[in-house]
Amino acid sequence: MFIGVDIGGTKTSVSVGNDSGTIIEKSVFGTDPSLQHALQNICESIEHLVLKYGKEFIRGIGIACGGPLDARNGIVLSPPNLPSWSNVRIVDILQKRFDIPTFIENDANACVLAEWYYGNGKGCNNLIFLTFGTGLGAGMILNGELYQGTIGLSGEIGHVRIAEDGPDSYGKRGSLEGYCSGGGISLLYRQHFGETLTTEQICKLARRGEGAALKIVKDSAAMLGRGVSILIDLINPEKIIIGSVYTKNEDLFREEMMAVVTRESLRQSAACCEIVISGLADSLGDVAAVSVAVNKSR
Repeated sequence: MFIGVDIGGTKTSVSVGNDSGTIIEKSVFGTDPSLQHALQNICESIEHLVLKYGKEFIRGIGIACGGPLDARNGIVLSPPNLPSWSNVRIVDILQKRFDIPTFIENDANACVLAEWYYGNGKGCNNLIFLTFGTGLGAGMILNGELYQGTIGLSGEIGHVRIAEDGPDSYGKRGSLEGYCSGGGISLLYRQHFGETLTTEQICKLARRGEGAALKIVKDSAAMLGRGVSILIDLINPEKIIIGSVYTKNEDLFREEMMAVVTRESLRQSAACCEIVISGLADSLGDVAAVSVAVNKSR
């Protein structure tokens, strides 16, 4: 069995699962603003699972966390959604506490591993997962291996400037994340119409045919199409999986996104790339964290 720790800005989950991708038990709690208390809560939850299932049966601990982070050295650097986490050597902390091999990946990489092993990416040799949640990042399986880049910062497609202006997300106006993330869509709506709504509310209104919401969703979908086209032309993947907001609202986004992909990407590359939703849906975060440890045991 493997323990997974999924650290988010608002909530953290600690789960135990097996190498078939089945989550056996999990606990969910708010991510405490205090680093010390957050780590204490994580350690207590892990300790409960280790005692219950037996340390001898736990082969590894996997951590999934928003970047930036240094996966090779096990350090959470300074994620914007975790302001008190700066240069936290979480792998060392957990490994010393429990004497169990511990590993970390950013959330996009963890998710692509989960989809590759257990979800809609099974059998793929070249696979991309787009988070499209709080932020926008890409996890990539290239030639049958997780691709991390020189210093572990590959796949930051959300940072690419896609327009001259737009919501100020990921450090610059016009970035893809400003159009294709939960926070970005909300900012885009406020920028155009002066009202603050969540992405969930905007999608509900769009589904009812409300004009302002439909415009924002269409703009987001078009920009998503541009981003996907860049990835198709650059990486030539066989499949792109899009999670979170897109998975829940594919009916609102797909037509406009595909129109742009058809127009913008190389015909041969687009023809061999399937674009699908997450196969793990609501269990993705937990399975992703467990998959980080599974990946290191294979």
